[in-house]
This record gives sequence, C-alpha cells and structure tokens, in this order.
Amino acid sequence: MGLEQKKSEEDVVNLTTKPNTIKSLKQDFKALGIKPGSIIIIHISLSEIGWTIGGPVAVIKALMEVLTSEGTLVMPTFSGDNTDPSQWENPPVPKSWWDIIRKEMPVYHNEITPPRNMGIIADTFRKWPYVIRSNHPVSSFAAWGKQADLITKEHHLIADLGEDSPLARIYGLDGQILLVGVNHENNSSLHLAEYRSNYPKKQYRLNGSAMLINNERKWVEWKELDLNSDDFEQLGKDFESSINYITGQVGLAEARLISQREIVDFAIEWFKENR
Repeated sequence: MGLEQKKSEEDVVNLTTKPNTIKSLKQDFKALGIKPGSIIIIHISLSEIGWTIGGPVAVIKALMEVLTSEGTLVMPTFSGDNTDPSQWENPPVPKSWWDIIRKEMPVYHNEITPPRNMGIIADTFRKWPYVIRSNHPVSSFAAWGKQADLITKEHHLIADLGEDSPLARIYGLDGQILLVGVNHENNSSLHLAEYRSNYPKKQYRLNGSAMLINNERKWVEWKELDLNSDDFEQLGKDFESSINYITGQVGLAEARLISQREIVDFAIEWFKENR
C-alpha cells in the first residue's frame, strides 16, 4: 500500500515541460470534478504529477483551497513498522530479532510516529495545522476539514480498516476516492470491502503493536483480517469498465475521482466471485 517515489527529482524535472503550481493544480482538481464541500480520501504520488513548485505543500494547499473549510481531506498514514515482526516481508528480519523488537519498539504516538512508505505528501499533511490523526497504532488516517473529527475519532484496534474505521465513516458520509499517479492497488478503501465481503478462504491473523496503556508501554495483540491487495488493480479495472469510467489528469499523472460507496459495494460482490 506504500507510495514510495520511483523517480529521482532529476528524472521528474526532465519529464516536466512546465512546472505545476498551486493555481494549475487547482484547475486540474476542479476539472476532475472536485467541488467545495466534498469529502475526499486521496492516494497520490508526487513524482508522478511532474515537478511542482512547492512540492507537497503546493499539492495540499491546492486541494484545501478547492475543498474550502466546508470540505474534508483524508489521507492514510499507516505505520507498518509498529507491527509484529514475524510478518514483515519488505524486508524480513531474522527470527532472533523478533522478541527484542516487540520489547523495544517505541509506542505509537499520533503526533510523532511517522508513516512508513506512504509518500511525502501524506507525511507533510499529517503535520499540517488543524489536521487530526486517528489513534490506531498501525492503520491510522489523518484528516482536515469539516468532518475530520468524526472521521478520525475512536479508531479502535479491532476496527483496523473495517467497521467503525475512518474508511467506514467516509462510506457513511458518501465520500469520494481520489487516485493521482497510482492505481487501485493503492486504494485503501477496498480493504473495507474485504471486511464486508464473505469470500472463500477469508482468514484473520494475530497482529501486535507497542502502545501506551494507562501511561505504561505494552505490547498489545489483537486479531484482524488478513488483508490482500494483490487483486485490487484488476478489481479496479473491472469496476471502471462496468461504469465506462474515463480518467482525468493532474499535472502529468493519470487521475481518478470515484464514489467510495460505489466501488466498495462493487468490490464486496467482486471478491465473492473472484477470490
């Protein structure tokens, strides 16, 4: 689900004929269909949109100015390194390290703990004034705007990316998903559909995190759905084909603005038939 940049800044400069600005990005976002008051969860790669004057700050300011204070902007800020090391794959660590990692991992703190591999825009956004970050030690989201408090509050361990998570609250508010320079493989809302669907081989697994409980550091374990995004790209293609969706553009990047409810409802049935 990470959004690590794949291009160097020199590559991005060489690919860009005219740099993006706050003004040009606002025009692109409006042309895509974003309106004042919208509720948007975004997944975006800065390197894919071309060289931008002001970088992540310009992108965030452009979105906020289009949405206005009546709108809401949400980004995933997952901290995948505060998890059970027995499940790490990118990269795996020696088994002899597992116990010491569980004992020494710093506790999750929503103002301090950095996201892992979520991209510079999400990392910049979570430190922005008036942005609220949910308190899940692994699957947190940051939000700004009118519905930020409602979306991020009481994000309990077992909620993860299912019911009572920020994703479920965005669904309840009929929010939209904005994908810029990434495809549906990065579409975290599809995990909500995994929770809501009943497909063969649906399994739960044990996870763990370092947390502060009654002012004391503890390693806390819980069961969560064993998530799998391997088929998300194909699911997204099938969804877009079913509604004859035509992509737009932000800077140099292909961009999509879609109803979260529509694709989640589609994915619930898609998983039943294709998994």
